[in-house]
Amino acid sequence: MAGDQTAILRLGSTLESIPAFFLRPLHFLKSYPRQNWRPDAVAGLTVAIVLLPQAIAFALIAELPPEMGIYAAIVGSIYGALWGSSNQALTSPNNAISLLVLSTLLSTAANEAEFIVAAGLLAIMAGVFQLVLGVARLGQLVNFVSHSVIVGFASGAGVLIAIGQLRHLLGESFTGRNALESAIGAFTHWQEINPATAGLGAGAILLIFLLRRLRPRWPAPPVVLAVASLFVFALQLEDSEVQVIGELPGGLPPLAHLRVFDLDLIARLSTGALAVGAIGLVQTTAVTRSLATQTGQRLDSNQEFVGQGLANVAAGLFSGYPCAASFSASAVNYKAGARSPVAAVMAGLFVLVASSTLAPLAAYLPRAALSGILIVTAVGMIDRREMARIWRGAREDAVIMVVTLLGTLFLQIEFAVLAGILLSFALYILRTSTPRVLPVWPDDNFRHFVSRPPKPFCPQLAILDILGDLYFGAVSHVEKAILQHAAQHPSQRFLLLRMQSVNQCDYSGIHMLESVVRAYRDRGGDVYMVRLHEEVLALMKSSSFYDFLGADHFLAEDKAVEYLFYKVLDPAICIYESDVRVFRECQNLPRPEYPIPIPLPSEAFTNHVPTVEAKALWQELHVPSPQTPPLVLDVREPREFKQGHIPGARSLPMPTLFEKPDQVPHYRQVVLACRTGRRSRRVAAFLCARGHTNVAILEEGMLAWENAGLLEAVD
Repeated sequence: MAGDQTAILRLGSTLESIPAFFLRPLHFLKSYPRQNWRPDAVAGLTVAIVLLPQAIAFALIAELPPEMGIYAAIVGSIYGALWGSSNQALTSPNNAISLLVLSTLLSTAANEAEFIVAAGLLAIMAGVFQLVLGVARLGQLVNFVSHSVIVGFASGAGVLIAIGQLRHLLGESFTGRNALESAIGAFTHWQEINPATAGLGAGAILLIFLLRRLRPRWPAPPVVLAVASLFVFALQLEDSEVQVIGELPGGLPPLAHLRVFDLDLIARLSTGALAVGAIGLVQTTAVTRSLATQTGQRLDSNQEFVGQGLANVAAGLFSGYPCAASFSASAVNYKAGARSPVAAVMAGLFVLVASSTLAPLAAYLPRAALSGILIVTAVGMIDRREMARIWRGAREDAVIMVVTLLGTLFLQIEFAVLAGILLSFALYILRTSTPRVLPVWPDDNFRHFVSRPPKPFCPQLAILDILGDLYFGAVSHVEKAILQHAAQHPSQRFLLLRMQSVNQCDYSGIHMLESVVRAYRDRGGDVYMVRLHEEVLALMKSSSFYDFLGADHFLAEDKAVEYLFYKVLDPAICIYESDVRVFRECQNLPRPEYPIPIPLPSEAFTNHVPTVEAKALWQELHVPSPQTPPLVLDVREPREFKQGHIPGARSLPMPTLFEKPDQVPHYRQVVLACRTGRRSRRVAAFLCARGHTNVAILEEGMLAWENAGLLEAVD
């Protein structure tokens, strides 16, 4: 019932927050500081200089018309900024998304016209997927996708892009379905190489490296494209076999003619849309978080999902194709001094103006120069240092990276991406379903609990730290670990569970805990708990586990050991059977050495021994009766006896009694007394085994006698 109410409250909160997601531009623009206008405008202009040629180049990766890249850059940057949460992130086409779009379209589109239509529809489908996740407040889902997926996919995409651009760089006309075919084709079709095209491409690559070395502040791609276009114009290479982009259409992005009701096309694009949407969100999250670490901005992942969703839907409607936050464009935006999302909006508007103004000049823009820029960019996507770090790290992350990398190179890319994401979820499930259960003990200063496997353990009490949630996938592992520890330490009849790392618990966890409690109670012990989260404690109360375990079994951690030591544990075991002193409370216990072993009977063995309450025993000792009063044998240590005892009682410490059992008379009723009754039970079991039938136990020992106000004097 409590879980249902929580779910209803969460649903209500989600529904109430939906309008806020879509009203983000109004709230932002109302509070926009005027002093940010100038730096945002400068940053927007700087980004536009880089973004325009990039948008054209990335569209060519997807084998789409260059103007689709421009439209996606204009619309994506504006919508992504206004409805996103990051101040510096910029949404536009990029390498990885373009390659993923190409892989999806190649397997679904039948002709060039359908290719373009499918690209727009793919953007809308991916955007709707992202939008739903954001509105449903599922932004945290992206945290479960391993970083290794991005590294593996980006590296594989870099290899594919670089190899795929070789034919355009060299002027060859072959086609390759994968990286291997493209690489082989580039060498086997060497006779088709166009010297002018190859020269422009190689020159573009060389000029990029020179600019990066000599003029690192200059925007290399626009400079390279301007120089290459100048060569084409001066030498009139556009009339030869050198392929140029051609004049671009200017003006506002037009509405696309989409087949939104073509269910067959939607079905064929569905897998690719999921992959594009997922990778777009993961990449956007990586970009925004990287910027936030430098700016200190607090991000809203759900709002960012909404922004990316609206940006992709708008890009599809206005003749663009899928986009996401761009690493390079966002970095330029940040370094140029952008202070708010207005910079990205200005970048989109500047791209619109520039594309309309410079559209005729694209007639001299050589395809080979764009390919050279893309090859350099693609090689930069292969992060060898990060790959080496992952390879040297956790083996599971390395497997995810390699699987995603190989899948990107040799399989359909959308399946490779989804496989990497599924592996990430599988790894998360594997890790959360096997939470660690660690035995812990007080440190040397008795201030904190630490895991110290080499240290000796307490013979009576196990303290286990559960490091993970108790949900249906994890309870079997946790129960097995607890019971295995109990089997390895059979003398530890009592268990203290530290629950501070258990953030969630379901009914499977409750059933598992009940099973553990029964197991410990069957062996004559019990279970106690400390540091429970409120939600976990609420579930325990609503499921009746709280009453099943007992309210007095939920302890405060700073008092737990003290309570267990004085109220639950048997000090005789510590004195007579153990030479270790684990807790602060047992440091002053004596360490006697006895020549005989002190047996520990089971609870069931001594259940038939009669007990007598403190007040009843007092009456038997003080009220005149024709019968002989019982003989009270105090089996505690002499120092305990001197501190206070029952008047008329005889001190006969347990070790002495075991060595000289003949001191206990057979002809007289005997009542055994100790501190809590535990040592009395052990003595009673020993005497019963020797044929004594007149033995009784003072119930709850001297503690009960003292609590009843019967401790009169010390003699």
